[in-house]
Amino acid sequence: MTTTYVLRGARPLGGEPADVVLSGGVITEIAAPGAAAVPDDAAADVVEIDAADHVLLPGLVDLHTHLREPGREDAETVASGTRAAAAGGFTAVHAMANTSPVADTAGVVEQVWRLGQEAGWVDVHPVGAVTVGLGGERLAELGAMADSAARVRVFSDDGKCVHDPILMRRALEYVKAFDGVVAQHAQEPRLTDGAQMNEGVVSAEIGLAGWPAVAEEAIIARDVLLAEHVGSRLHVCHLSTAGSVEIIRWAKGRGIDVTAEVTPHHLILTDELARTYDPTYKVNPPLRTAKDVEAVRAGLADGTIDIVATDHAPHTREDKDCEWGAAAFGMTGLETALAVVQQTMVDTGRMTWADVARVLSANPARIGRIDATQGRPVAVGEPANLTLVDPAATRTVDGAAQATASGNTPFAGRELPGRVVATFLRGRATVLDGAPVAAPAGATRGGAR
Repeated sequence: MTTTYVLRGARPLGGEPADVVLSGGVITEIAAPGAAAVPDDAAADVVEIDAADHVLLPGLVDLHTHLREPGREDAETVASGTRAAAAGGFTAVHAMANTSPVADTAGVVEQVWRLGQEAGWVDVHPVGAVTVGLGGERLAELGAMADSAARVRVFSDDGKCVHDPILMRRALEYVKAFDGVVAQHAQEPRLTDGAQMNEGVVSAEIGLAGWPAVAEEAIIARDVLLAEHVGSRLHVCHLSTAGSVEIIRWAKGRGIDVTAEVTPHHLILTDELARTYDPTYKVNPPLRTAKDVEAVRAGLADGTIDIVATDHAPHTREDKDCEWGAAAFGMTGLETALAVVQQTMVDTGRMTWADVARVLSANPARIGRIDATQGRPVAVGEPANLTLVDPAATRTVDGAAQATASGNTPFAGRELPGRVVATFLRGRATVLDGAPVAAPAGATRGGAR
């Protein structure tokens, strides 16, 4: 018998309180507080949750997650990474292709997809590589990955830029055949050779090689024009500079089919943290200036930037607990993303909870073409992929206590607002009372397509 959940007094999208009933994998009723009628056939297995003053959101969708499997299971596995995703309120993630072997064939993307099904925490949608081995020399099997069981629709060489304009044009043309999108890691490699942090006052003062903003902006400017030329969709990964925001704003004004993401860490952290020489703060693209942080917040608030994506990048202690120059780029983010968005955008009055649902659920689901089942409205008859949040709670981040297998969070020791109380994947609780619950093998089977 499946469990029926009754969320008493929840506030869908931060609105008026309501009782919300989840049964049979869907939302079956939304009623005034105290008025929800529990179905008779579920009466023997009903769980009521006091959700007073809690915000109910559609399950979060991450367009940019590194799960590391296959190849780097010492840093993360599909099981541990998706458990972390559920703990952070996510019900679907897109797994980036820079694994070992690279996800550049139908066989590898199907392996990742099936691992996600077996884990059962969230729907896992593999991202296919644009080029063979991320080498930037010839296109990968885009069509075969699109036709595979994983039904790939997002393609990216993330971690590396598709820097050859001819290859980028061909990729943009190719994915049109199956309504795919190329997600570009915008980094001109010749302008960032040996770069360690943002180029600016701080890099000059502490002696680390600078990473100029123009290295990102030049690729974005080129690619939006290529997308316009061939009439294809383009997505820009982890936009981080004020100039990049302006280019995206210009491109959208011109009618170019481009979307963009910002990471939680680029919404709150600046390059001043590099003064500590703590490699926890080493990330690609690098932390930028306070001016850039303000620009990406403004861009997210006004819709220039479409989504928040975590760029969750777990690393082993050996890869981060070393001198800055030898350390790997990247930070974890699945379990802190919602809290950072609340602190920087909701608690400051720049966004509502309905806006949060747009940038962390509806828009990423639409871009990834999974919006038939994810990122749906909180309404009767819709799939019960939901996140229940207590916005009044606070917590101090402890990297070692997180569900992810790696502790390289930049927010360790920092107090953040909000707490994910419960996450539901097609009506089945994956998180209750703020903690992941047992997920039976194959619990999501058939749902990740």
